[in-house]
Amino acid sequence: MTLPKKKKKNYNDRYSELSELEKAALERLGSGEKLSGKDGAIAPLIKRLIDLYLEGELQGHLEEERAKGSANRRNGRTAKALRTEYGEIEIEGGRDRAGTFEPQIVKKRQTVLGKGLDGQIISTYAKGMGYGDIQGHLEGLYGLGMSKGKLSAVTDLVKPELDAWRQRELEPVYPIVWMDCIRYKVREGGRTVSRAVYCILGIDCRGNKDLLGLYTSENEGAKFWLQVLTDLKNRGVGDILIACIDNLTGFVQAIGSIFPKTEVQLCIVHQIRNSLKYVSGKDQKAFLRDLKKVYRATAKSIAEDMLDGLDAKWGEKYPVVIMSWRNNWEEPGQYFKYAPDIRRIIYTTNTVEGFNRQLRKVTGAKGVFPSEDALMKMVFLAARDIMKKWTSTVSNWALSAQQLKIHFGDRMRLDLNMGG
Repeated sequence: MTLPKKKKKNYNDRYSELSELEKAALERLGSGEKLSGKDGAIAPLIKRLIDLYLEGELQGHLEEERAKGSANRRNGRTAKALRTEYGEIEIEGGRDRAGTFEPQIVKKRQTVLGKGLDGQIISTYAKGMGYGDIQGHLEGLYGLGMSKGKLSAVTDLVKPELDAWRQRELEPVYPIVWMDCIRYKVREGGRTVSRAVYCILGIDCRGNKDLLGLYTSENEGAKFWLQVLTDLKNRGVGDILIACIDNLTGFVQAIGSIFPKTEVQLCIVHQIRNSLKYVSGKDQKAFLRDLKKVYRATAKSIAEDMLDGLDAKWGEKYPVVIMSWRNNWEEPGQYFKYAPDIRRIIYTTNTVEGFNRQLRKVTGAKGVFPSEDALMKMVFLAARDIMKKWTSTVSNWALSAQQLKIHFGDRMRLDLNMGG
């Protein structure tokens, strides 16, 4: 008995089949079934649409070939898995005998439909989800099974953006810059090691906040900060008016060697914290109350009088603490010559520490990063999301900029042109 040959479907048959598929998808949606995921209503429709489009692309290609006199013709079909936002599907693309057909809707080596899914993976990674979490998310939401290697390859798509951002040209002058460090744990050669991520935050002459750079090294130190400052110089920074830092040994000298005119403001809050470490718990409230009279004074001369009073009251009991304030007085005391608006900005590294806290909200759930590369990808993606919110200038910048102009003269660049 000879079985009848299976009738080959033409283009019109496929349109008819698509219509039936649309009806089936609508019926499933109407009955409350989910849109996406392994058994969702949309994935079969997406498959059929792509198969139909690929068929049309191949047919159009062969017609063009025949118009040129070529004998090129069909040569079977090839199936491949394609990841979409609605689940993983298997599409069937036609081949031509000459091998000249190049599909456009889904290219030959393409495994993800559009950029939507890659964007979602990168977005979830930027929010602090590890590869294991993302795997569960994709499986539960879309029915997709992706290995950690594939997920890493997707997040690697951000590397060119990171490299370009790290090498971008910077402004010639930054009135105020904060520099601080945040530490993470990373796996290296089968052991867990510490890595320091250096963050440089600046305000440009227009009052816009910007993250100038992110760098990594084994530990925080003045020697590496020197490399960071050199990189800023190489990327176009000619002058920094005020640098706000903690009291890391050698840091002031490192800044002076690259930007010799820069005023250095040591973080008052760091100085206070370090002081309280060496004050007895029962004395801390009273000591801090007297110390506030020093760093909240309205003028440097008044602050120095208050420091003498602090010494008279507490110097015998806590001589090392008082000596620390006297020895480090010049850099912390720089801010007294400025108006209150500028003082609030520069007397502490809270601006960059606040940025670091926002980073930790994202990266904190990740106890140990699998590599330094994975650490930098997540930190950069998190930083990119934070920077998107920096849409307005620093509070009262118009007045602060004028005060800085008076203090620093031509070094503070203001656009005062009257032209249209």
